[in-house]
Amino acid sequence: SYHSPAYAQPVDLEIGKILSAMHRSSWDASLILNGELGFLALTKMIQTGRCVWQDYRNNPPLTFGTPRELQHQWMDDGDKGTHLHIGLEPEAHLLLTEPPLYLDPQASVVGPLTNPALSAGLLEKLLNAPPVPPNMVTEFSQRMAEILPPEVLPPPQTVEIRTIENCPAVPHLHLSARERDGHLFHLIRLRFGYEDCVIPFLPEHPVRTLTQANQRLKIERDLDREYDAIERLESLGFEGLADDNEEDIIFLSFVDNDPMESPARWHHFLTDVLPTLEAEGWQVERDTSFNIAFHQASDWHAHITETPGNDWFSLHFDVEIDDQPLALMPLVSQVLEHYEPDNLPDTLTLDLGNAQYLNIASEQIKPVLDTLYELYDSESLQEDGSLHLARYDAARLDALESTTNLQWRGGEALRQLGKKLNDFQGIQAVTPPQGLTAQLRSYQQQGLDWLQFLREYQFGGVLADDMGLGKTVQTLAHLLLEKEQGRMDKPCLIVAPTSLMSNWRREAEQFAPDLNVLTLQGPNRHGRFDDIAAHDVILSTYPLLSRDEEQLLAHDYHCVVLDEAQVIKNPRAKAAQVVRKLNASQRLCLTGTPMENHLGELWSLFDFLMPGFLGDTRQFTTLFRTPIEKHGDQERNRQLSQRVAPFMLRRTKDEVATELPEKTEIICNVVFDKKQAALYESIRLSMEEKVRKSIAAKGLARSHIIVLDALLKLRQVCCDPRLLSLTQARAVKESAKLELLMQMLPEMVAEGRRILLFSQFTKMLGHIETELKKEKISYTKLTGQTRKRDDAIEQFKNGSARVFLISLKAGGVGLNLTEADTVIHYDPWWNPAAENQATDRAHRIGQDKAVFVYKLVTENSVEEKIVAMQAKKQALAQGVYRQSKGEEEFKLTTEDMQQLFAPLEQ
Repeated sequence: SYHSPAYAQPVDLEIGKILSAMHRSSWDASLILNGELGFLALTKMIQTGRCVWQDYRNNPPLTFGTPRELQHQWMDDGDKGTHLHIGLEPEAHLLLTEPPLYLDPQASVVGPLTNPALSAGLLEKLLNAPPVPPNMVTEFSQRMAEILPPEVLPPPQTVEIRTIENCPAVPHLHLSARERDGHLFHLIRLRFGYEDCVIPFLPEHPVRTLTQANQRLKIERDLDREYDAIERLESLGFEGLADDNEEDIIFLSFVDNDPMESPARWHHFLTDVLPTLEAEGWQVERDTSFNIAFHQASDWHAHITETPGNDWFSLHFDVEIDDQPLALMPLVSQVLEHYEPDNLPDTLTLDLGNAQYLNIASEQIKPVLDTLYELYDSESLQEDGSLHLARYDAARLDALESTTNLQWRGGEALRQLGKKLNDFQGIQAVTPPQGLTAQLRSYQQQGLDWLQFLREYQFGGVLADDMGLGKTVQTLAHLLLEKEQGRMDKPCLIVAPTSLMSNWRREAEQFAPDLNVLTLQGPNRHGRFDDIAAHDVILSTYPLLSRDEEQLLAHDYHCVVLDEAQVIKNPRAKAAQVVRKLNASQRLCLTGTPMENHLGELWSLFDFLMPGFLGDTRQFTTLFRTPIEKHGDQERNRQLSQRVAPFMLRRTKDEVATELPEKTEIICNVVFDKKQAALYESIRLSMEEKVRKSIAAKGLARSHIIVLDALLKLRQVCCDPRLLSLTQARAVKESAKLELLMQMLPEMVAEGRRILLFSQFTKMLGHIETELKKEKISYTKLTGQTRKRDDAIEQFKNGSARVFLISLKAGGVGLNLTEADTVIHYDPWWNPAAENQATDRAHRIGQDKAVFVYKLVTENSVEEKIVAMQAKKQALAQGVYRQSKGEEEFKLTTEDMQQLFAPLEQ
């Protein structure tokens, strides 16, 4: 048997019994509180204070409330008939208990109705009754009045039926806005008016019935006019949009079309079409949400902001709308992304945001677009609405100024530069400086003209001529002309590899002696820093930049020149970081290889020359490196080439071949590092003492073997310490000359040169061979040990080998190698005739190319003394050896000995 729980109260048991009596189905657990028992059960439950609606954890217990009136109204559904609508105010649930109750969940109250005559049974029948057909309303009302007094529930009223026919449809447009798929769309809703009624478009109902003011209207629709109105809107480009209310047709503009076109068509519709429609009788209503508006610009302004010490500027355009300035460039970017300047509509409609638009006549903005079309890319546009441009683009400013009514602010100097650039008639020839002792060749004169052009227009540039075409002398001529013209108000800094310092000193002394040159090199340089401002040209090296950074940055410079500028191809290298900090009126790069591996190296050069000209590294990668290197984008390649072309001058040897002499000799000075210099001095001292003792004992003539052995050891130190068999030489691993050679050869090979390399030392050729393998440079070799001599020669002749290593003894004579255009003498020989004979392997009858001859000479060493003696005595018979009847006679003087064994100069 069932036992009630201990916590159950007596009233709970009573309620349980009532509910049990109401529960008539054993399988249905639900229970509807209705009738008298339902009223009794609910009343007792509320009286317990523990009766809760739905959520017993959060809702309070139900309580009894005051009586409420039941609202009832007969609703006309047109053709469907009339039905009774019953409701409560405030909103509540109707409980069909007996008597009926209301339940208000919001207030947690239950109460009676003020209509006592309406029983639960009657209410249930009325709520479930079908609509009363229109033709039975009168009869239904009579029968209902017999059952219920009108004061309890009035019957439905008989409706007068009125027919509207032969009435032309009047289109009604309702303009509004609503959000759709996260976007706000402006739209129109189309309905049609018949007399004082407005109905939706329902093509399947040619006759429409509806109730209005106790009157039933029967409207015979004018479908022809309704369709005409729809087709007219569709012809304007409006597209239908399905709505939750299927009785409405909603039109909107170009959901999937060009966002530039949609506002323009709205403007056309509102400005040109809608007034015509209203004049024809169309009715138009605007919702407050329809806030689309179109504005006209008044004044236009252009602002220029220059960045000191940098080669870029910001260009900011403003237009005034209702006396408020507005950045124009973000709007111009909309145009540039959708149109080309030559294919514009007559009027541009630009989005200002928040459904506000700016209308600009294309003829008004076209000069701006024409000027900025090639400059613009999305990366150039800054967050403040300005355009980030390189100084080179200043020419565009003058074009803007001359073709628009812009009011300009700032950038006067830049605008003047733009005017000069816009009036540019070509690079003007300049007169070489009077103090230049060299006669410039035609292409070198053009190089000077170009360097002067860059200076005049405040640009930097890359002089990228092939090796041997005179980049140094062109630069010296440029600097000397700056001095003679009185423009060099600050010193010029030239940074070069250590191995080229002596070349710069020598050529400055030789070709531009009027330039006051200060060399910052070696341990004694610290005492010269105070003299920087008093000199015209300062020479320093890349390795010293970081050490001397503070002293170098303490000065401003008229010009900074980077020789072999590929050294800064890695922008993160210390030298690259230091040179970018230097403040100079002009910056120049000299290099035969402005780009060796990838475009990032070219960017690094221009980031030094004209910061910002090619953007930052991220922008450059996005705009140029990735499209060109990964996707082969020829158009981007063309754009990059076109952009850098004015600032890079490159002439190859072949291009200027007609201006070159048949043979050009170039001395390449080599500078020892500390260890190699110390080894040289050690051997020189010991050999000098040995020679002195021999001469004292035997005389100079009979000491020639000892002298030659001593000189041989010094020459070997100059070439590579590994050539010596002395114990003290094994500790020195560096060879300054080999290092310089391996700087030269890759560049020469990249230029397409064919190279003969001579050395007296076969072992030295072996060391060079090892380095060529590391660099993957093709070569062949000819020495006294070469067995297949003809094969070695053929490899060079047919082009499979770019470098021919030849010992002076094995290949100095008897070869015809006119395929070569470059000869390198790794070590100078006593006999200049032997060198000349080796050179003539390439420079001989049948040679159709200019030949460059490079002589690698170690500075201040015995090699330099040998070259000086060759030049002084001019002939073999006046040098160290004289050939007579096949014999060699030793001819050294005491003065010669003193020179040959002189110590290295510090």
